Amino acid sequence: MIRVFLVDDHEIVRRGIAQLVDAEPDLTVVGEAGSFHEAGRRIDATLPDVAVLDVRLPDGSGIDLCRDIRSSHPEVACLILTAYDDDHALRSAVLAGASGYVLKDIRSRALIDAIRRVASGGTIQSAAVLHQAASTLQPDARAEVAGPELSLRESQVLGLIAEGLTNREIGTRLGLAEKTVKNYVSGLLAKLGMERRTQAAVYGVEHKRDRS
Repeated sequence: MIRVFLVDDHEIVRRGIAQLVDAEPDLTVVGEAGSFHEAGRRIDATLPDVAVLDVRLPDGSGIDLCRDIRSSHPEVACLILTAYDDDHALRSAVLAGASGYVLKDIRSRALIDAIRRVASGGTIQSAAVLHQAASTLQPDARAEVAGPELSLRESQVLGLIAEGLTNREIGTRLGLAEKTVKNYVSGLLAKLGMERRTQAAVYGVEHKRDRS
């Protein structure tokens, strides 16, 4: 069962999404919040698999909330849901560790699929978004992650992370067990000095660009 937490200051929006989620046999809503501070407390208590976050909250930013959640609970995937198609917010969401960024006009089935995808460790960022996020890194920040030499298999896994594939999908593509892929991902993050899969995805785009 995938446990979902909803953060939006509009109760009607939360109720609508909650009905969609609870109608699925493998999804359940474990909590809701209408503000930044309420969400922080309740997510600490419920520890969902996925937090669906509105960007604009009455007492803060959903992107800042995402950063706090990912710092305190890296096992919680964050999906940003917003009414605004904002390139800056989108790049900020990627750098904050969000696994995806979708607009509120998304179809209900696509939203459910997005929740399942980020819960399974995948991302729904396009390559263009990751390129934009990589371009916002300061030159010295890029240099910090440019050092480690990666093996062929590590480079393959990194490239597929940058494509947004889940561990299971990477395993299928490379002919590896899902557990083996998980070990590669953990090793990659440690080698690169990173904590978040989305950081590795951004680095993967940058790494590919540097090699081309």
